[in-house]
Amino acid sequence: MSMLTPPGMGGKKYRITGDRYPRMRRPRHRRRIVLTIVAAVCAFGLVGWGTLQLIDVFGGRGNTAQASQEKKHCPQGGKTGKANKAQAGTTAQKLPAPATLTVNVFNATPRSGLAKRTADELQKRGFKIGKVGNAPAAYDKKIKGAGILLGPKAAVDGPLKVLATQLAGAQQKTDDRKGAELDLIIGDAFKELTAQPAAAKSLALLSRPSPAPSGDPKC
Repeated sequence: MSMLTPPGMGGKKYRITGDRYPRMRRPRHRRRIVLTIVAAVCAFGLVGWGTLQLIDVFGGRGNTAQASQEKKHCPQGGKTGKANKAQAGTTAQKLPAPATLTVNVFNATPRSGLAKRTADELQKRGFKIGKVGNAPAAYDKKIKGAGILLGPKAAVDGPLKVLATQLAGAQQKTDDRKGAELDLIIGDAFKELTAQPAAAKSLALLSRPSPAPSGDPKC
């Protein structure tokens, strides 16, 4: 038997021709099984992660965590808003009552009798009346508007605002006077004081504490 004759060929001779030979390959079914397992594990992992996210959202955990974070940014549990409200109330209480204010009434127009009539009306509304007469030379015949309210610098945030409720459109000014008296100087456009109901309403609104800003509305 020749060395080229494989066993079981009955002693027949075969000649191998060509330049190609059979090659042994590993079965592919194992690779497919491994890939299938890996894909299944990834799929189950994604499904489980998504389920946990849905539970957190619908269970309110996400909202609770967000609320906790927002609460941390609110200074001292929202005490800032309370402090602002208290401050607004304090500011409103500082406004003086008309009975505590002394008003000098001066007429800067060519029309006679305006200072006396205006002073009498202010007195009826609760203001104290000081001097009544013609305006000083610095203002006489020089006011084109309804009038000027003049007082010390300390009167800007209180007394002048109170007096301004009685004469709409009046200009507010300050000077270096030492006393607390106020001047109402009547100008050319003056017709009459603000109607008493409207003036009283403006004074009430001025005395009412305004809503204090609470910073972050979520606090």
